Amino acid sequence: MQNLRQDLTYALRQLRRSPGFAAVAVMTLALGIGANTAIFSLLDQALLRALPVDHPEQLVVLEGTGKAWEGGTSTHGGDAEAYFSYPMYRDLLSKASPKVMTGMIATSPAEFDITYRNASQIQSGEVVSGNYFTLLGARAYKGRLLTASDDTAPGANPVAVLSYSFWQEHMGGDPSLLGQAVSLNGHPFQVIGIAAPGFHSAVWGEMPSLFVPMSMLDQASPGKGVRLTSHRDRWMNILGRLAPGVTAESAQTSLAPLWHALRAEELKAMGKRSPRFVREFLDNSRLLLLPGAQGFSYQRGGLKTPLLVVMAMALLVLVIASVNVGSLLLVRSAGRVREFSLRSALGAGQGRILGQLLLEGLLIGVFGGCVGLLLAPVALHALVHQLAGPDNATAFSAELDARVLAFNFAAALLVSLIFSLAPALQLRRPDLAVTLRGSNSSASGGMLSLRRVIVCAQIGLSVLLLVASGLFVRTMQKLRSVDVGFNATHLVGFSIAPQLAGYTVERTPALAEEIERTMAALPGVDSVAATTTPELSGSSHGGNISIEGYTPAPDEIVDVEKVYVNPGFLRAMQVPLLAGRTFTAQDDATHPQVTIINEALAIRYFGSVRNAVGKRVMDGGSNKPVYDTEIVGVVPNFKQSSIRDAVEPTVFQTLAQAGVKRFPTQIYFYLRSELPAASEISSIRRTMQQVDPVLAIDDVRTLDEQIDINLANDRLTELLAISFGLLATLLAGIGLYGVLAYVTEQRTREIGVRIALGSSRAAISGMVLSDVLKLAGISIAVAIPMALGLARLLKSQLFGVSASDPMTFISVTILVAMVAVVSALLPARRAANVDPIEALRTE
Repeated sequence: MQNLRQDLTYALRQLRRSPGFAAVAVMTLALGIGANTAIFSLLDQALLRALPVDHPEQLVVLEGTGKAWEGGTSTHGGDAEAYFSYPMYRDLLSKASPKVMTGMIATSPAEFDITYRNASQIQSGEVVSGNYFTLLGARAYKGRLLTASDDTAPGANPVAVLSYSFWQEHMGGDPSLLGQAVSLNGHPFQVIGIAAPGFHSAVWGEMPSLFVPMSMLDQASPGKGVRLTSHRDRWMNILGRLAPGVTAESAQTSLAPLWHALRAEELKAMGKRSPRFVREFLDNSRLLLLPGAQGFSYQRGGLKTPLLVVMAMALLVLVIASVNVGSLLLVRSAGRVREFSLRSALGAGQGRILGQLLLEGLLIGVFGGCVGLLLAPVALHALVHQLAGPDNATAFSAELDARVLAFNFAAALLVSLIFSLAPALQLRRPDLAVTLRGSNSSASGGMLSLRRVIVCAQIGLSVLLLVASGLFVRTMQKLRSVDVGFNATHLVGFSIAPQLAGYTVERTPALAEEIERTMAALPGVDSVAATTTPELSGSSHGGNISIEGYTPAPDEIVDVEKVYVNPGFLRAMQVPLLAGRTFTAQDDATHPQVTIINEALAIRYFGSVRNAVGKRVMDGGSNKPVYDTEIVGVVPNFKQSSIRDAVEPTVFQTLAQAGVKRFPTQIYFYLRSELPAASEISSIRRTMQQVDPVLAIDDVRTLDEQIDINLANDRLTELLAISFGLLATLLAGIGLYGVLAYVTEQRTREIGVRIALGSSRAAISGMVLSDVLKLAGISIAVAIPMALGLARLLKSQLFGVSASDPMTFISVTILVAMVAVVSALLPARRAANVDPIEALRTE
């Protein structure tokens, strides 16, 4: 302990004697550790952290494989195989052995029009089975949570549980709300409890404002109550809890016969099907039990790869920072060779000297970790703000928890050990006689080679990061330049959910027409579009159709996107016609059904655009189809769901011909106006208050803003990639400068001799520059093949850019060479200005 205390005191004194070195080393590490801590916090929350429930390790997510399916599938994200029908859930729950699984819960998101104290707002919610909170082991903050007795007969239990954040932010934390009724979609629901703070959902990434029982589905999603009895409608997710001591693998094996029997019953109800359908639906179908400690997620699939990529880039930055500090320590230790040789001559063992060096490195690492901990929350807050939706809702927290703190200091200790090894290896066998005479020769051979290797590693790693950054920048350039197929400028949008506000399906078409007329009369409005599919929001609605004259392959399903629009939709979106005509006011329920299709559908099934006009189709499939819908027009392909996604074959029909059964619960309006967006948004809100003050509006924003939201994740990845790439390049430049400055100092006598013998100052500068270009060339030559391999791993995240994009690789090579030359300018100038008389006196 006495030795440790002495070494610690000496280490602190050494850092105080070199404040510049200490500041540079600590800040270099702080940048790397702070960046890693912030990114790890996001990765931990999205991919690693368990749900805040009892024994999350016992939870499993159910998936039912099998390519064949007959019926509807409504997904909100993730694989369609993770969605089940409600009858299937009830059968699994009642027939699975409690020795295998102690229970299963069902959940599905829903939108609610909440009216409280004469104010309406659209909020997201969750429709859950009655055992939801009980099986998860969630707690109530006030009141009670849902139980199985709250989920009995359809429509019999109008009760709701509010989330803590919604209760605080939108209800003012009013404790008297318990036991009171609030209006949900025009129906009174009694608030029975408030969920505990920190619990959001069993579905990670969702932030529901309230929970209602599954038996209230028809009130939560008007017209969807039939789903409670339909075996052919997949729309909800299932999580189960394994019995104590049971593994997911053994439970999956135990449930296999039950799953096969239940699928066989569903197949029997479908009637006769082809052998291929039977094979895919029954024989090749499996019930999978996947790890569920982190819950199910609609977002995780899209976040996983970008987060892992960014985390890998942050780790590379930390490695470069560590190498840079190691290089600084090498330069610093060159001036301490005499000191450590003297200590060795006086009897200090190698262990004591090694311990001293490790302790000094550890102090730098701890200080770097502490400063990084100050930088991490700032970076994390900025990242969470970028990831937040338009209403600032996000499942990510900007708070650092114990796991993240542990990661921060573990990273600090690990890099301390790594960069402390360089000077320790350098000084492990000093030549006492040579060193004590004051010669630096021992400090110039092997140490110089080691420093060159370190610099090459820094440059190579920065090349890897810059290539990744360049590819993401090029991807973002391509995404921004994508022609979405319509004119997004001067478009302001909003949505309504009439049925959630109490409107019947029969009254909704008239309401939509009234809103369209009212909005068209506003000053500055040129045209109004109405649609069931919001533009570039990631949403889509599909189904199958039958096409006259087209014979599908066995078991082939002609799947298309289905969009219902008003007659003014194409004009407002400024989408031209390729053939035929547009919709008119006469295309209503009293006239024959017509459709307009996109170019992708026309080319795939009719061979050309003009061949499609006049042909007929039918919604759905049948052995005896009645082709009751005529194709009257064809439009160019335009993006609807996402800028990244390919355009799918699409059919457009008028809202007036949608029919009662197919009429949407949510309608989106887009106004084309030359007035400023803020002014138009104010007019929209004021006008909708006049139309119906109870009818809440949502998604009020310009379409340009919606495009920015659609590209938010790509933009964040680009920003982080650029930041890490530039930081790595800066660190590599600093490291290169440090080595060149040291080399120049070591070669002072040689340079003086060269100048004395007649070498020009330009030749001396060229010697230094050629040295640095040689180092950079070797580094780039080694790093480029590695960068090509890395780029292939990033291929799924690129758009419109090859993994071997020549522009990126050429630009990175030029940039790194420029940084190398700039780093060498000052050492080269110093070398050229060496006074030969003074240089020859140095030894």
